[in-house]
Amino acid sequence: MRDTKRKRGRKPKNPTPSQPLQSAVEITTTASRPRGRPKKLPKLPDNPDPLPPPPILSPCRHVSNGTAIGLGGGSGGGELAGDPIAARVVPGMDAVVKVFCIHTEPNFSLPWQRKRQYSSSTTARVKVQKRWANTKYLATVLCIGTECDIAMLTVNDDEFWEVVSPVEFGELPALQDAVTVVGYPIGGDTISVTSGVVSGVEILSYVHRSAELLGLQIDAAINSGNSGGPAFNDKGNCVGIAFQSLKHEDAENIGYVIPTPVIQHFIQDYEKNEAYTAMDMKPEQKGVRIFRVDPTAPESMVLKSSDIVLSFDGVDIANDGTIPFRHGECIGFSYLVSQKYAVKVLQGFALNGKPVTNLRRLAEMVENCDDEFLKLDLEYEQTVVLRTKTAKAATPDILATRCIPSAMSADLKALRPWT
Repeated sequence: MRDTKRKRGRKPKNPTPSQPLQSAVEITTTASRPRGRPKKLPKLPDNPDPLPPPPILSPCRHVSNGTAIGLGGGSGGGELAGDPIAARVVPGMDAVVKVFCIHTEPNFSLPWQRKRQYSSSTTARVKVQKRWANTKYLATVLCIGTECDIAMLTVNDDEFWEVVSPVEFGELPALQDAVTVVGYPIGGDTISVTSGVVSGVEILSYVHRSAELLGLQIDAAINSGNSGGPAFNDKGNCVGIAFQSLKHEDAENIGYVIPTPVIQHFIQDYEKNEAYTAMDMKPEQKGVRIFRVDPTAPESMVLKSSDIVLSFDGVDIANDGTIPFRHGECIGFSYLVSQKYAVKVLQGFALNGKPVTNLRRLAEMVENCDDEFLKLDLEYEQTVVLRTKTAKAATPDILATRCIPSAMSADLKALRPWT
């Protein structure tokens, strides 16, 4: 063996091999070859068919789930080829504007300037603003429908009408149809969208004038500021206008929408008469409409449903149902009704062919009747025939059985003998 000279120092833990160790990992720049036999590639034809062109989509907006959604004009968004789910149409929100009702008061301490502007429900200046623009345009009120709670505005500036597509009206929706309400409610400055379904279709009481008109009940959120905003169906057509909601501790998500039949009636009335004529009344005429008359009431012979009461006892009734009271005050016209006394009027009632005008006349005719029969002609062509002697003889027993103290009231007894 060959003697090796050992160096001074600490003995190494691992003896140095005679040949250098090779690294366990070898890094190369070429890709490693997979194991096994290589796969055969499919043979392409000499003249392959050209690929079909990509589908042409209408202007659309992509949401987070990747669905293409069409915008505006009633034309839906494009649908990807082979996608089994149809694209949901987004309403034409570009046609929805924000309305500003501005009111200013005079400054009497500084007559050369006015006080600060603030929002008001009754104002002479109305401005509108498109959702993608910062300019506010002065609007003109063409007509106001107080019964249906709708107002029609127009803008004389031609710049406002650029790049604005009108919405299309749809049919009256059915129950459980999807609706989308668009507007500018309280809590934000940008446009807001809420969705729900139609919960009911019925005659509603419109708060603005207490008119009974057709309305839609929906469960989409309608807050302060949503009034006047359109409600769209799943096809992008406008099916109504949001106008009120029910605020109650036991109610949640109950909103109301003016349906298209009421809206179209309002528009057609303006196109025909250049004004909202409502009940075909003259501009100087005012009054209240009768909604319903009890068919069993005597007033049904005179008053009918949808009649207009212009005055009461010579006092004109305003459109809001008020009358002048004291100086500078108004009060509901029911005050005049409360000053009257109830009088029983028997219309369409006859005894033995003779008309009966009141209870005193009826009591007199029954007591003085000497005919064999009592024939009473009632309403709705009903007739009651009694034997006179038998009916008078049975009166005491009937009073005792029914616990009725007397056959007539004390004031009628005081009128005897009949005059």
